Amino acid sequence: MNTEREQENLQVLGRKTEYRSDYDPTVLETFENKHQENDYWVRFNCPEFTSLCPITGQPDFAEILIEYIPDVRMVESKSLKLYLFSFRNHGDFHEDCVNIIMKDLIRLMDPRYIEVTGLFMPRGGISIHPYANYGRPGTKYEKMAEYRMMHHHL
Repeated sequence: MNTEREQENLQVLGRKTEYRSDYDPTVLETFENKHQENDYWVRFNCPEFTSLCPITGQPDFAEILIEYIPDVRMVESKSLKLYLFSFRNHGDFHEDCVNIIMKDLIRLMDPRYIEVTGLFMPRGGISIHPYANYGRPGTKYEKMAEYRMMHHHL
């Protein structure tokens, strides 16, 4: 008898963890949303995100917040953890990391709505907190994205 994990074709859940040495969106996996008739929030918090400054090669540390309203597919949390860890040796600016994460998750899941915030630790006396969001075009979620962007503050 097939387990739900086998039916969903999940490869990393329940297996030995292999960490990638550089950015790798191919580790992301999804499973079916069993409550597609409902609008509800899924929130992830990654307080130990690291990447590298593309100019100096110095590490950048951040808390990454991902919030989304799923549709048919949802991101599997262990694969998301491995994906976020894959930025550890990747050189990109803070704003790029946040937008790359959001776009990869949109391609993966096609959510109704998603937002990603990066709370980067200060470097040179300045903190950077980039925010990006997306609402499915032509739906109430597009209007929601516009509203949340216009009223966004931390």
